[in-house]
Amino acid sequence: MPLTRGRIGGYDSERLAFGFTMMNGDQEIECQISDAALDELAGTRGTASMARQAQFVALRDAVEQIASDLYDSGPMVRGATIRIFTKHIPKEQS
Repeated sequence: MPLTRGRIGGYDSERLAFGFTMMNGDQEIECQISDAALDELAGTRGTASMARQAQFVALRDAVEQIASDLYDSGPMVRGATIRIFTKHIPKEQS
């Protein structure tokens, strides 16, 4: 079952990742996407940390689809955070 949109958590400067949640029915699932993965998805590099929320909002549909696909791809430990890294970003088809 695909996850649905939750809330925007914000930027974590210690983990260099942007946090957000997704919903599985009434269960809230914590998610994070790394700076590098956001930049890979945007086709850019070195986005300033203060611009991460705007970048996330612009790419939100794609980021949430990746998170939902990761959740559906295998059993998840209850309470585990879904973490998106560059290896999870689909490569462009030529």
